[in-house]
Amino acid sequence: MVPIQRTQTGLRIERNTLKVLKGLAEYLDLSLGDLVEGIVLHAFEGRAPFGPETLAKIEQLKAVYGLELTAADAHRLGEEG
Repeated sequence: MVPIQRTQTGLRIERNTLKVLKGLAEYLDLSLGDLVEGIVLHAFEGRAPFGPETLAKIEQLKAVYGLELTAADAHRLGEEG
């Protein structure tokens, strides 16, 4: 185990993206924070955080929660209203 210090933060994120992340965290038996940390640490190294089985589960969760956003949308998001 690597000792770390965590900080509580307020993070705004698109609603359906959050639902998929929460569902995936539950599926992987992780906290939401641990899941996000793992994704970020992989991204910082240019590595994919998920294998084929987990990617398949993500696709299922995206369908359930109506998440249609893709990486191509990442820099084009704007809040309604």
